[in-house]
Amino acid sequence: MASVILGIDPGLTRCGYGVITTTGNTVLMRTAGVIRTPADDPIEQRLRAVWEQLAALIDEHGPTAIAVERVYAQANVRTVMGTAQVSGLALTLAATRGIDVATYTPTEMKAAVTGNGRADKAQVTTMVQRVLKLAEPVKPADASDALGLAICHCWRGAAKARIAKAVAGGRR
Repeated sequence: MASVILGIDPGLTRCGYGVITTTGNTVLMRTAGVIRTPADDPIEQRLRAVWEQLAALIDEHGPTAIAVERVYAQANVRTVMGTAQVSGLALTLAATRGIDVATYTPTEMKAAVTGNGRADKAQVTTMVQRVLKLAEPVKPADASDALGLAICHCWRGAAKARIAKAVAGGRR
């Protein structure tokens, strides 16, 4: 049975997305891109625009799971706030649609896709291209990172779910 995974690299100015289909050991790209919002628009309009475009992607592709980059500390408070807000939108959309959702740190995604948690963007882009057997690298990097999150979930999500279930079972 095929799984469809939507990866989201949250950001308010640029929100990367990538959709993959997995069947057995085969991983194929459906689409990837970036949702952009103008920095001078009111925040509520920018968030609404991202919500609507993510909802449209979910409606079009019907993902069975959504993988979102986990917000981490940054020196730039303004950037981290926008990232956190868009991450919240993605998590809420998944919850309201009854779609399994998981979050991964950038380090987790890089380690899953490249084998190195400190890989740079170029290394992630190269490995995403190889894994998906694409003729060209996926650009911009936000879209490639989103595909990396979807691939990470494909490869690590099942193990993560088994661990969570085992831990929950031990707490009874």
